[in-house]
Amino acid sequence: MEREKLRNIRRELHQIPELGFQEFKTQSYLLEKIKSLPQDSLIIETWKTGILVKVKGTKSVKTIAYRTDIDGLPIKEETGLSFSSHHEGKMHACGHDLHMTIAFGVLTELVNKPPENDIVLIFQPAEEGPGGALPMLESEIFQSFYPDIITALHIAPELPVGTVSTRSGLLFANTSELFIDFKGKGGHAAYPHLTNDMVVAASNFVSQLQQIVARRLDPLESAVVTVGKITSGTVQNVIAENARLEGTIRTANASIIAEIKQAIEEMAKGFERSHHCEISIDYGSNYYQVYNTERYVDKFKQIISDTSAIWKEANPAMTGEDFGYFLRDIPGFMFWLGVSSPFGLHHSKLNPNEDALVTGIEVVEATLRQL
Repeated sequence: MEREKLRNIRRELHQIPELGFQEFKTQSYLLEKIKSLPQDSLIIETWKTGILVKVKGTKSVKTIAYRTDIDGLPIKEETGLSFSSHHEGKMHACGHDLHMTIAFGVLTELVNKPPENDIVLIFQPAEEGPGGALPMLESEIFQSFYPDIITALHIAPELPVGTVSTRSGLLFANTSELFIDFKGKGGHAAYPHLTNDMVVAASNFVSQLQQIVARRLDPLESAVVTVGKITSGTVQNVIAENARLEGTIRTANASIIAEIKQAIEEMAKGFERSHHCEISIDYGSNYYQVYNTERYVDKFKQIISDTSAIWKEANPAMTGEDFGYFLRDIPGFMFWLGVSSPFGLHHSKLNPNEDALVTGIEVVEATLRQL
């Protein structure tokens, strides 16, 4: 596809970010584009707000899939771009607009020059939450498209355009959201003995959380427990009856996340007694690790050597991605695509270099044809 057409598609998608399972405009836009292509070799199905497209191969020995995510984030855009989000308080701050554009560009190339094997393009909703990969994987529609190999990419703001990066084994961590609610007894600040202060309870709980990784886990295990948000109280002279902690758990080992959750629950029982309160815990969305299949990463390196892209070995990261559920059941891999942005993922000023679209399409098309 021409660069100008690619940029226009990316910018049109950038203006209509939608949250998980609410991607109605996005789905409609993508279906219109997909149906504008020659249809002889295509099989198109929808699943919730997602789309699956099969390109029938000339030999059909195996089926190779490429997944792109399609949802945005609840972030107010601050890029100042002429094509900024039209949806107040929502933004494609994780590059899914580029991901979708690359997928459509690849689809266009495959339609114009049919591949030998069947290729499935997966436009998956709700990657950012509540998690679309697992229910899509388990759906009857997906079973009818079930691939032998699967791959995906994610933009990397810190890498220069033209660079791709991945590794065998663990690439992204196991992750879980963490929401903890405290309920005590509020009252006047002058009579603390008549209350059960949830500011104190929640503050102490945050401090104790840090000791789970430091003292409960094997120091050779990689794990992070972070509380990113605390809410409590109403005014300065009233002791708070309620408090809420919001955070995340991230581990390099799938079994360790269960150990951390058990430790949090044990700690909560003790706090209920010592701080005379009720504590409820919700783990929200949970994502499985992205673990790349070695033989396909090795093949990917060979494919990259015949493209214009530059290879860089990746380090494992505590980033979360629900693509891990696909890789749990289907061999394959995910890789980083450099986009040269001074602002990182989920930043309100993220503005990827659109030249990365050409690299992305070249690399993904070559990979799908040669895996």
